[in-house]
This record gives sequence, structure tokens and C-alpha cells, in this order.
Amino acid sequence: KKYSYDTIILKGAGQSYSGRKIEMSIDEKLGAECFHLLVGQSGNMEIHGGDASGLLYGCIELEARIKASGGLPAAVDFTDKPAMKLRGPCIGMQKTFLLPGRKVYEYPYTPELFPWFYDKSYWKEYLDFLVENRMNTLYLWNGHPFASLVKVKEYPFAMEVSEETFRKNVEMFKYVTEECDRRGIWLVQMFYSIILPKPFADHYKIATQLAAPTPESSDYTRKAIAEFVHQYPNVGLMVCLGEALQGLDNQIYWCTNVVLGGVKDGMKLAGLTTEPPVVVRTHATDARVIMPEALKVYKNLYTEAKFNGESLTTWEPRGTRQELQQTMSALGSTHIANIHILANLEPFRYGAQRFIKKCVQAARERLGAKAIHLYPLCYWNWPDSPDIATVPLKQYDRDWMWFDAWARYSWNPYIDEKEDHQWWIGKLTEKYGDKEAAEKILAAMNDSGECAPRLLRRFGITEGNRQTLSLGMTLDQLVNPDDHQPFPELWESQSPPGERLQEFAEKDWKKQPHSGETPPQIMLEVLDFSAKAVGEIDAAMVLAKTNLEELQRVNNDIHCIRLMSENYAAKAQAALLVLRYRNSGNIADMELASQKLGQSLDAYKELADLTYSSYRFANGMQTAQRKIPLPGGAKGKPANFHWKQLVPFYQRELAEFQAKVERLKKFGNEPANNDESSVKPLPAAQITILSTNAETYTVEKGARVFTDRQFFIRDIAPELVGLTGIRFSHNDAKKGRYSPIEFQVNVPVQILVGYVAGPSTEWLTVPRLEVAAQADDRGGLAPVIKNCVTIDAVPSVELHSFSFGAGRQKLDLIGQGSFVVLGIVPQSVTIGHRDARRRAGD
Repeated sequence: KKYSYDTIILKGAGQSYSGRKIEMSIDEKLGAECFHLLVGQSGNMEIHGGDASGLLYGCIELEARIKASGGLPAAVDFTDKPAMKLRGPCIGMQKTFLLPGRKVYEYPYTPELFPWFYDKSYWKEYLDFLVENRMNTLYLWNGHPFASLVKVKEYPFAMEVSEETFRKNVEMFKYVTEECDRRGIWLVQMFYSIILPKPFADHYKIATQLAAPTPESSDYTRKAIAEFVHQYPNVGLMVCLGEALQGLDNQIYWCTNVVLGGVKDGMKLAGLTTEPPVVVRTHATDARVIMPEALKVYKNLYTEAKFNGESLTTWEPRGTRQELQQTMSALGSTHIANIHILANLEPFRYGAQRFIKKCVQAARERLGAKAIHLYPLCYWNWPDSPDIATVPLKQYDRDWMWFDAWARYSWNPYIDEKEDHQWWIGKLTEKYGDKEAAEKILAAMNDSGECAPRLLRRFGITEGNRQTLSLGMTLDQLVNPDDHQPFPELWESQSPPGERLQEFAEKDWKKQPHSGETPPQIMLEVLDFSAKAVGEIDAAMVLAKTNLEELQRVNNDIHCIRLMSENYAAKAQAALLVLRYRNSGNIADMELASQKLGQSLDAYKELADLTYSSYRFANGMQTAQRKIPLPGGAKGKPANFHWKQLVPFYQRELAEFQAKVERLKKFGNEPANNDESSVKPLPAAQITILSTNAETYTVEKGARVFTDRQFFIRDIAPELVGLTGIRFSHNDAKKGRYSPIEFQVNVPVQILVGYVAGPSTEWLTVPRLEVAAQADDRGGLAPVIKNCVTIDAVPSVELHSFSFGAGRQKLDLIGQGSFVVLGIVPQSVTIGHRDARRRAGD
């Protein structure tokens, strides 16, 4: 195919250039997306593309050169192609809140929830933004999109939207697909397993999110996927096999029979002879087991895994996550590195291109990825940014440096440093009207961008979505992280080698050598980086000439990052002093810790002041899944999402610590109080067991806790004595044959479950929100009584409380393994948190 033009008009620039012909052709020998710019012997400008996308990217390259030089190049012979096969962002078809009566990820496609989805002018603007950055993929994320986009004739009651909305959805989805295709962008629809339409679940009286398949859920989902492929044959699919769906056998069945079976059924309906790509997420499953089975039935599979979990922490990923990614990339298909959630960066702007460049290099070299899949900085609130503004800021405008950097280095992560620097200076000069200001802004963005990654990887509880870094952490979370469900992958995989606060304090006291990154080192580094960034951005404010309102927002962000760094540095110092006091017994350590805690609070209060008039919220996900520093919501209402809301909490924390120091000065260390004379038994709630695989028993010394084991209670916390427990087969539970126990209660209750600290091959482990977002739907993640019971042949037991409403219910816990049920109490009862000191072997 060959084309010839006498005039080239720059898109949106109102400029045209003529006098020399522009000749364009497609030459497949160049390869996919490759292009070649050449001034031929005739003097005409030639653009050769390996395919239509290559030709398009060649035009974009020529446009950039014309803008830079003011005319068509006199001489050029330039060939370019992308380093990454797939390059593109995702959009969350999700909200900051849960819909009434629904769980996480469950959002039908409606104009009320997603008005922007129906705005064609928005799509043209956004898709043009993507193609100008040479992005070729766009992912839409949703729990169950099918009931909004296709009809399954066998299940007419499964539709989640009205007929009118359905027609709009089909029209818009096809429109978006066509507009993506015009720009060489592959649209991919993501979905979770097993999530079902609410009308479908209500019809069959089952939950919308299932841990195991049912015949109806399997048949409906397979038919829905088939119809989706039939209706939208050019749209890709990405499946998340984990989270709700539990057990590798279930996940293998769901992948091979339901998902891939549905795709193959849809191929027949659509008349496709070539397998369309299907992306399999490695999240919340063991893809090393899943993929060999999936490849037996379907060959064109891509894989996807998170680069740094749900944050951005390092360009040196290692450990089990690195091993997983390398295993996936070794399959020979396209492996995608997903830059996911960014819970430690929100809500501030992030334009640290040098950090991003190293990350893309690591994704390619360390992990073997052939694609970058990018989250926006405020995923749950697309398309608006969290800034307070008269007209909401669009994220792709506000965070242009974030998108530009990932796109630029996904195309070429090895750009010459001098050339790269000058490109960024040119972009920033164009935006802010002064080259010297641009130099300082770029330096400030790079320096400030080093802080959040370092802070989280060395001090955080988790790299996951349940921690919002900028809202701070409690002193107890720093001193006693094991009490807050720390996620080991943060420091074992998503950080360079180094020491946590507890390890550093112990080595320091014993005068042992330190290794790797240390807490004091990170404190100094973030204070240095943030101080330099503040100086640089303040200097830029004086020099800049255009877009001053936006630059003021950038300035505010960098000052916020400085205060966040001061807050963490001071609080981490306080934590180290508390840990030292445990060895030294020197009250001076606690007095100094109190001073540092006060300094931390001062910085936090300033941060709250700066954000009060600049941000609507700190974190996009404003639900109970947020846990650190405080829960993000309760009973469906958002909470603790703004810095101002947490100031009183941190003030109380300081006051209580200061009071503790005064008590220590006056009375010294008081012996641990083991007196339980005032501890009263909890009131029991009535329960009727409906299942035949379980029975009740009285919780007391000598009671047997399983139906098939001679495991007897030898000692127990007095709160639990006399309650009604539930026992079942230990052998069935540990081998994954536990059937959810059905029961009836007349009032809302708490089921008291004992998690056993034994091998995970036998005992149920506490689920993690990092891999199971629905794990805290009934509460129960945090223990209420540690070491609550001593049982024959059973390791130590921690008591967790799960909430159930009145009526017929099921005790269906996430994961595989055995556990003990030690009582049922009314939901209105408050259980005091403590360590009952009933340990195995006592």
C-alpha cells in the first residue's frame, strides 16, 4: 500500500507544510509497529511502516521533528520500533465506594455510575492522548462486565441493566472498540472469578461471589463469555482466577472449562479460525500450576503479574515475585508487567522519570516482560483527579508526566541520557514557559519521587491496597508490625535487601554488623531528597511564566511529600527508641521517643493543613478494605480518607504515650498483669446447626473440638467458658473437603473462630486482603484474643470474630485447612482485645 501527499497538516496545531511530497507505504518486512523515516534521492519525505500502526507512529515521529525544527527535515534516515509488544493503561470501571447490597468489584455499566463512558468526545480525547504516546493497549477492569454488555438467551434474568441502558452499552462498547482499532489500540476487558450478576445470584439464592463453581454459575459464565467473543471478536479478555474463587482444582476447572471453553465456543459463533489472545492474571493463584493445564486446551495465552505488588517501591524486584515473573516469561508467550494501584504514591503527582526508566528496564531485563500495563495514579476515581478544583482535573491531563514516562520507556527504555534529559526539558519548557524553570521542575519531580518508594519498602506493613502511605502509620504499627498482618513480600520481594526496624534495633543493641538498606539510612535519604525537591520547586515558581496555577499544585504536592517524609522519619526514630528501651530499660530512651513522636505529629498537622484546601481525599479506595493506618470505612460509609480526620487520632496517640512515659518515670516497669479474676464469660447466643456434617459442643476444659480427633481443651480463656462451639471433621477440613456449615440464628451474631499457628498444609491461615479483597466482608482479619486456648496436639490458637446477620447462614471461610469454632455470641457484644497466654505446651 502506497500513499502520496503534497501537504502535511499538523494535528491540532493549525500549521501546514508543503512544497515536498510526503510518500507513505507499508512494508511488512520492517515488522510490527516498526517505521522508517527517510528523505529519498528525489528529496521527498518517505515514511515506511511495518504495518498500519508503524505508519501511524512514523507520522507521529515526523510531526515531532517538524515541530522541533519548524519544517520538514532536509535529511533523515531513521528506523525505530518498540521494546515492549504491549504498552497501555487501564481504566477501572469501579468506584471509590461499594454499592448497597454488593461487594467489592461489583459495578454494572450504567450512566449513573460511569457518565464519562457514554461521552464520545471524552473517548476521542483520551484515545488520541494514548496514541500520541504510542500506547497500543487499553484495559477495562470490572468484576463481571458480561451482564452489562451481552445477553444470554438461556438466562434472561441475569441482565443487570435496563433494556435502554443495554442498548447504550452495546453502542458505546462497539464505538470504543472501533475508535481504538482506528488508532492501533487493542481493547481488553478484564473480569474476576467467580463474580456473578446480582439478579442471577438472587434467582438461584447464592452469593454473587463464589469460592467454588456451581453448575449454574459455570454454564452461565461460559455462555456469557461465548456471546461476548461473538459480539466483540476484536476485544481481548483478561481473567483473574483468584480472590473469590479458591483452590487450585477449582481454578484449573474454571480456567480450562469455563473461560477458555467459552472463548472457543465464541470463536465458533463468530467464525474465528485463529485463537484470540487471552490474558491470565497470576494474582491470587499459582500460575505455575494453572498455565501448563491451560496451555493443553488453548495456545494463545498471555500472562500478567504485578511489578511491585500494589505500590511502586523498587526497580530491583526479587524473591518469589521475581521467580514467578521469570517463570511466566519463560513460557514464550507475552508476559505483562502490571504497574498496579500505586497505594503509596496517591494522591500526589508523580513524575520521577529516572525511577520509572529503571523500572521499565528491570521489567524487561530482570523479569523478562514483553509488555507494560499501567494503572493511573487514582484508579478508583477515574477519570477525575482527587484535587480540589472548580472543574475536576482529568487524570490524563494532571498526570501527563506519569503516563508520558511509562509510555516513553515502554517504547525505548535505553534512550541516551543526554537526549532523554533534553526531551523532558523541552516538554516542561513548553508547559511552563522557561527552560531554567523546567530544569528545576524536572529535578524536583525526580528527587521527590524517591521518597514514597523508600518509605513504604522499609517501614510499611504491606505493599498492598490496604495501606495508604501518606496518611501515616501508628507507632504501634511501626513497633509491633506482627500485630497488624504484615505482608512479608513487601520486604522479601518488593524491596532491596535490608533490615526492618525490629531487626535493626536488635542488631544495634547487640552491636552486630548491619546489612543492606537500614532504617536510619532511609530516614536520611528521604529527608535529603525531599529537602532538595522543595528547594528546586520553590526556585522554579519564581522563574515559570505559564501554567502557574498547575505549577502551584505541583509545588504544594512536593511540600506535602517533604512533610510526609519528616513525619515518617521522626516516627521511625521514635519506634527505634521504643525498641531500644525494651533492652536498655533506660527511661531516657522513652523520653526522647516522646519528643520524636511530638515532632512527627507537628509535621503531620502541617501536612493536614496543606491538604485541607487542595485535596478531597488521600486514597481512592474508601472502603473497609483499607486498614493502615485506620480502617477506611464501616457499614458502607467512608472514613479516615483525609489527613484532617486523622489528626485527633494522632494527637491522642501522643498524649497516651506521654502519659505512659510519666507512669514509667514514677512507677518504673510494672509487672505484666495476669490477673483474670475480673474477666467474665461472654454471653452466649443460640444457634441451630442445619448441616449434617457438624454438631455443637460446650466450650470448657475437657471438651473435644473435632468429631474425628481426640483433641481436648486443656486450658481456656475465661471469656470463652460455657459458650457453644461447633465441631466437624478435622481430616476433611485439612484435605479441602470442608463443606460450609449451614446454621440458623435469630439475632445477629459473632462466630468465634480459632486460627491455629501450625503448618499451612494442615491448618487454615488468616486470609490476606492483598490477594482476597473480600476477605474482610464479615470482619475477622485481626485477632481479638491471642493464645486463647490450649488444646492437645494443637499449636497456639488466635481467636477471630466473624459477623453474621440473623436468619439462615453459612460458615464459609476463605482458604483450605482446619480450624476450631470456640463460640457464638451476640453481635452487640464487645470483646476485649488481649493476650490470654494459653500457649501450646503450657
